[in-house]
Amino acid sequence: MESTQPTQQDVAAVRRFNRFFTRRVGVLSDRYLQRARPLGQARLLFEVASAATQGELRERLGLDAGQLSRMLASLESQSLVRTRPDPADRRRRAVELTARGRRELAEQNRRADEFAAGMLTGLTDDQRARLLDSLTTAERLLRLAACSVEAPADPASAAARQCLAAYAAELDERFPEGYDPAVLVTPAQVSGDAGVFALAHDEDRPAGCGAVRDLGEGVGELRHLWVAPHARGLGLGRRLLSELERLAADRGHRVLRLGTHPVLTEAIALYRGAGYREVPWYGPDDPYSLLCFERELPSGRLAP
Repeated sequence: MESTQPTQQDVAAVRRFNRFFTRRVGVLSDRYLQRARPLGQARLLFEVASAATQGELRERLGLDAGQLSRMLASLESQSLVRTRPDPADRRRRAVELTARGRRELAEQNRRADEFAAGMLTGLTDDQRARLLDSLTTAERLLRLAACSVEAPADPASAAARQCLAAYAAELDERFPEGYDPAVLVTPAQVSGDAGVFALAHDEDRPAGCGAVRDLGEGVGELRHLWVAPHARGLGLGRRLLSELERLAADRGHRVLRLGTHPVLTEAIALYRGAGYREVPWYGPDDPYSLLCFERELPSGRLAP
């Protein structure tokens, strides 16, 4: 389905919800859950319980180093956290909760659970189920909206090779016969006139990849479509596939083929749902392509 730009009414609806929700959950207060800190510091206290270093905290929360240092300094002044050089790498700063911090986090979690339960109490069972389903859907779609697809991308980049290595490692575990990474495409096979590579990002993290290789005579071959575990269930695989189909159509391919393994049932369902039909083996140079599919592509730019 073609994606259009949001209307002004769409934007206004999101902003209206944001204003209601931020007020309702106490974002505007400097005493979140009636404790002696705003929401930002309370969230940081929560994350310190499962993060080992300041670098991990910056990545999780999207904070710059200066802002994180100021927030940690406030929690340290309350004797809730401590920082020290990381024994494994003294260039990094390790962060941990103090005994007082663990007690405070337990109380914060108790109050947060109580607050969340209070938000649901005024609803019937059916209304509560509808709300929780809506929240799950909203979280999934907002995460998908935050993902981006870089296409074409450099297949020799560190992010591309990281994705392909993770792809190969996963298939080695899933395939009964294992997987030899030597069959992975080389950068030369999916760049320039030979093909094209796409890379997905979940905010700043590599989240998936895929490639199209030119087989000649208007035929392209889809290779190594993969989504990282942390980004699955969002619809990112379908977006990557659509972008690769668009790239293939723009390169003049009339048909896109692929080979896959019978154990990859979720991938097979994705392909069938996107209009691919099973075809006889067409001779892919991948020994793991035991099932083959193809789809005819419209000429020119393919709508996402």
